[in-house]
Amino acid sequence: MIESAPFRDAAAHRRLTAKILRKMDLHVLPSLALIWLANFIDRTNVGNARIAGLQKDTHLEGNQFNTALAVFYASCVHTMRTSNWVLKKVGANRWLPFLVFLWGVVTTLSGLVQSFGGLVAVRVALGFCEGGILPGIVLYLSSLYGRHELQLRVGVFYASASLSGAFGGLLATAILKMDGIGNLAGWRWIFILEGIATCLIGILSAMVLPASLEKASFFDEEERKFASESARVLPRTFITQPYEHSVPVHNQAPTKSEGSEKGSDDIRREVYEPPFQVDPETEAFEWREVRRGIFEIQVWLTAISYMGIIVSLYSFSLFLPTIIAGLGFSGEKAQLHTVPPYVPATFLTVFVSYFSDRYRLRGPVILMCLPATIAGYIMLIVAKTNEVRYAAVFLVALGLYPSAPCILSILPNNSSGHYKKATTVALQLAIANGGGFLATFVYTPGEAPKYIRGHSIVLGFVSLAWVFTAMNVLYCMYENRARAAGRRQSNITEYQALWDAGKTRAPIGDRHPAFRFIL
Repeated sequence: MIESAPFRDAAAHRRLTAKILRKMDLHVLPSLALIWLANFIDRTNVGNARIAGLQKDTHLEGNQFNTALAVFYASCVHTMRTSNWVLKKVGANRWLPFLVFLWGVVTTLSGLVQSFGGLVAVRVALGFCEGGILPGIVLYLSSLYGRHELQLRVGVFYASASLSGAFGGLLATAILKMDGIGNLAGWRWIFILEGIATCLIGILSAMVLPASLEKASFFDEEERKFASESARVLPRTFITQPYEHSVPVHNQAPTKSEGSEKGSDDIRREVYEPPFQVDPETEAFEWREVRRGIFEIQVWLTAISYMGIIVSLYSFSLFLPTIIAGLGFSGEKAQLHTVPPYVPATFLTVFVSYFSDRYRLRGPVILMCLPATIAGYIMLIVAKTNEVRYAAVFLVALGLYPSAPCILSILPNNSSGHYKKATTVALQLAIANGGGFLATFVYTPGEAPKYIRGHSIVLGFVSLAWVFTAMNVLYCMYENRARAAGRRQSNITEYQALWDAGKTRAPIGDRHPAFRFIL
């Protein structure tokens, strides 16, 4: 029988943890990366289809194309929160592949639209199908990985979003060569083939994704037991200084006799026992936990920040083909020139995510990355030549894509209790995706080819994102200091009273005075 996670030899603990993480990474991340790659390609391929003839064949006029893009986000935000509640009941390994398959079907049908009304209908349906994907993936990953393991995994699957920009352009270029086959225009084949591929990804992910650590078929018995025990310990484990008002259950300080080398494990691991522990697998739904999520200040600070990022992210991916066309390229050359800006952004996203987990930082990393995006938009506004504008697009992507995994990891790291976490993650994305609605009207036909007004609007939103990220960092610093000083000890008394009155059976979670927010 394997020892419980906190009592194992330190070196053996690290080896087994690394082995388990490798297995999870190999079995979980490729499927999620494929899902997000397909998601972003299917969401943004309408931009490639537009410059390949969609606008002409469906007789779109004025801002009708922008309107068709906007309705996607209107339907998308309505499904995010409820989707995360359903995910708990159905299981992420069933619910996420089901949504993937549905949106693949809708994407395939997009290749048959003949008019503005038809395009609007499929975009609304696509929003309903895709709304639960991102909050579901983030919530699912947070149930499998520890707080300081999460962002690298979010970064790996999110890097496929920037990769989708490159891959989508190359794929569209290849598919357009099918123009005329089956009496269908090339842009229709973009939707049909990419939609069929998405359906296949949905089927594949249903076969691969584990329901939970305890049910993962790729673990042996020792690994499964260790992983499940670690998952139960991690929610109440905090790397921190000893807190004098809390009673530690175990103070584990590695010694030489335990096999640790001098200086290799000088951080004390404090494991505190809240008044009542609740198994995450059996936690029951409570509206009180939903309300806690809704009134969490970090939700609103990070949601507004992420909205600013999304206005740039979505307008960039949706309209980059149009912007490139405005630089003087057309047809196949326009499609191919959308590829290079995404390539360095993909690698930087993974590197920044590793750095963020290594140093346990989220907000400060965003504050370092976004100035590159701000500089890029300033260059787009003041540039006099197409060469400078094209260089600016690289800067925009370099600051933008690495920031998204950081902000997506803040709430899963700083919320504890399944239904509070499910609510905070989904609500953040629902609010932020309002930026997707705005993004569709940033670049209008009358602004071509320089789009000065559009670039100025996005610059304002990215600057807003920087400010609200800084506010969230300051809030977390303030709250951590208050907890370290003992000013949140009353949280335990208040939680005890709720439990004794039968008003809650949710875990104390992030209310515990020993819980520290990640900046």
